[in-house]
Amino acid sequence: MKIHELLAAGEFPNCSVLAGVFEVSYKTVQRDIDFMRDQLLLPIDYDMGRHGFRYTKPVNRFPMMTVSQGELVALLVAQKAVEQYRGTSFEAPLRSAFEKLASSLDSETSISLHELSDAVSFRPSGVPVSELKVYEKLAEAVLKSEVLEFDYLGLHASKPGRRRVEPLHLSCIADQWYLIANDQVRAAKRTFALTRIRKVKNLKRVFRKPAGFSLTQMLEDSFSAFEAREPIQVKIRFTPFAARIVSERKWHKSQKLAATPDGGAVLTMQVGLAPDLEKWILGWADSAEVLEPASLRKKIGLRAAKLASLYR
Repeated sequence: MKIHELLAAGEFPNCSVLAGVFEVSYKTVQRDIDFMRDQLLLPIDYDMGRHGFRYTKPVNRFPMMTVSQGELVALLVAQKAVEQYRGTSFEAPLRSAFEKLASSLDSETSISLHELSDAVSFRPSGVPVSELKVYEKLAEAVLKSEVLEFDYLGLHASKPGRRRVEPLHLSCIADQWYLIANDQVRAAKRTFALTRIRKVKNLKRVFRKPAGFSLTQMLEDSFSAFEAREPIQVKIRFTPFAARIVSERKWHKSQKLAATPDGGAVLTMQVGLAPDLEKWILGWADSAEVLEPASLRKKIGLRAAKLASLYR
């Protein structure tokens, strides 16, 4: 793409100069130019007088490679995924990015993409309301390792509290964006939902990221988005109806499913106890019963009792 930009701008780049710019060998640059000319059929010629390459006729856009059927479906999925952000501040930039990708495909491929679009769709629910400006500020701070301050409304808080954090990672978990950061006041890693972050201020103060930080390792024993330091064995019994649905998905890497005589199943996981796990269990209503541990069984029972009292 850089070579294309230089050629389109009439800069007359040559292999020696490009090799120095990209810190690669002379032969590597020559192979790239040969590929552009012979495989992508770009009108490249060497100008002896200017000692560099040029386009012999205008090139409006850089041609994309031929894509496979599988890659085309993946592109379609990306386009359909944009639909869940319809009406939010993310819609315009996402749609613009996808249209740029789609416009690079030839007409035959575009027709195929249109045909596939009629066969696949997404119906999102509970789409989080996120501010694009907030996301952009957080992403910039993560990339530059700069300290942030923002107001954050915790789930059990009555009013927002000011936080000062070292942003480490942005992650989309179960269709919800989260910021993983070191909270300087609490001296611990915390997970913040973007929908509850307000009044972001970048302090322009660079911090040193912890060596070896990995979101995968951090959430290794978690059920979803909440970090869990002490995984414990969790057993849940499902009715025959629910067991059929549970068996169709991978809920956690440690899960084991054992059938019961009545056609149901018992799901066993080594996972940390956290609000997202409790919410998932309660979502099954009377189709799921916690068998272990006793502390989780008691907590779910209390929540169920409160729920039942609402409908008496």
